[in-house]
Amino acid sequence: MSHSTPAKSGIAPDLGDMNKEDFRRFGHEFVDWIADYFERIEDLPVLAAIEPGSLKAQLPDAAPQHGEPMDRILADLDRLIVPALTHWSHPSFFAYFATSTSAPGIFGELLAAAFDNKAMLWRTSPASTELEEVTLDWLRQMMGLDPGMIGIIYDTASVSSMHAIAAAREGVEQRIREEGMSGRPDLPLLRVYTSEQSHSSIEKAVITLGLGQRGLRKIPTDKDFRMDVKALAQAIEEDKRDGYLPFCIVATVGTTSTSSIDPVKEIIPIGEEHAMWLHVDAAYAGSAAVVPELQHILAGCERADSLVVNPHKWLFTPFDLSVLYCRHMDLLRRAFSLVPEYLRTPEQEKVRSGSDYGIQLGRRFRALKLWMVMRYFGRDGLAARIREHCRLARVFASWIDESSDWELLAPVPLGLVCFRAHPEGVDAADLDVLNESIMHGVNASGRALLSHTRLNDKLTLRLSIGNIRTTEKHVRQVWELLNEQLRSLKKGDT
Repeated sequence: MSHSTPAKSGIAPDLGDMNKEDFRRFGHEFVDWIADYFERIEDLPVLAAIEPGSLKAQLPDAAPQHGEPMDRILADLDRLIVPALTHWSHPSFFAYFATSTSAPGIFGELLAAAFDNKAMLWRTSPASTELEEVTLDWLRQMMGLDPGMIGIIYDTASVSSMHAIAAAREGVEQRIREEGMSGRPDLPLLRVYTSEQSHSSIEKAVITLGLGQRGLRKIPTDKDFRMDVKALAQAIEEDKRDGYLPFCIVATVGTTSTSSIDPVKEIIPIGEEHAMWLHVDAAYAGSAAVVPELQHILAGCERADSLVVNPHKWLFTPFDLSVLYCRHMDLLRRAFSLVPEYLRTPEQEKVRSGSDYGIQLGRRFRALKLWMVMRYFGRDGLAARIREHCRLARVFASWIDESSDWELLAPVPLGLVCFRAHPEGVDAADLDVLNESIMHGVNASGRALLSHTRLNDKLTLRLSIGNIRTTEKHVRQVWELLNEQLRSLKKGDT
């Protein structure tokens, strides 16, 4: 079959790609399918209502020997894949940190897949390299960060924070890049400090970087789950006396459990006194700084060394896209740059190549989807949506406050509410079981999805609002559902 011979019924041809006629036809069908999916998503159960292994049991043991019609593949999306999805774009998805994609972001992802650029060098993708720099500078300005913060894109905050700590480690001038850490009696024990409420990715980063879990010291928090600054100062002084080399503090703006905001302005002078790197994990909350009246959440970050924010969390950008802002790109580059002969280009001294600043060589054209999202909604549009999510969280929190059956367990600075049922007549020892049962009942209904954490040794329900399709109607529905579950359990119904 020649390259231009049309395939029959959308079956893959013997050589070459799908012909352009079929590509256009199925492209329209897939866009229509996605539009219909968003239109009907509220009718789908938020949490996949299947048993483990049930999708695998319906799939063949091996790939097809011969190509199948695209019509059949599209049909199997509805028959097999959709029932096995937990629908993160559902407006009643309130678990973890609620996120959602958006139409311009989807288009950007589609185009990036079509271009299929590997942005390892400027030469291999000038558009990706330069658009990334411009787009991240736009975002920097929107968030109110100063020009000293230079941005680079990674996939997730886990990877962004790991790179920040690696740059901080490079800054201790102990020749770790050249000589490593293993078997070196001359190398002091390096230590990173973060709060007990910080994300697990910080601990994973120190493990990955060879510092070991003993290289991380977790600092207690105050009543609002913020890092205790006095305890931090004492821990650093104690460790220095014991021969450790404190080199990095990780503050969190928007912790995973409660969205608490560490007192960065108070942490700064402690780090500066000991010549330590300050990294700010603002993966969730950093996006809220595009709202002018919320920029105070980043107070003190003008003196931080690095900061991570995830547009795929609260800027309606398809997963994955994480941004690391760093003041010391020279240290980041020194930690990771490695240019073999086959990657040398004439312009390499004039341009920035993304592969010099991380463990990856090939990099996706991620900036495209963020650029399209920012252009389509504009700062005002993005801010209005985030502002509304924060309002809805306050509304939900007010219902908790007004009810004798429920209680708030943490402040509500942004779009996350931490709460639990605490009705009269229920022993304190039984409250964890009661709340876990309420959560499982809500989730099993398919009408909403919540997650949990543990605060002050109390099982705590979390309702996170951040989906572009979520309205007050959906928040009220989950409130009614929670109360239905509580009434049912109080009556002893099954």
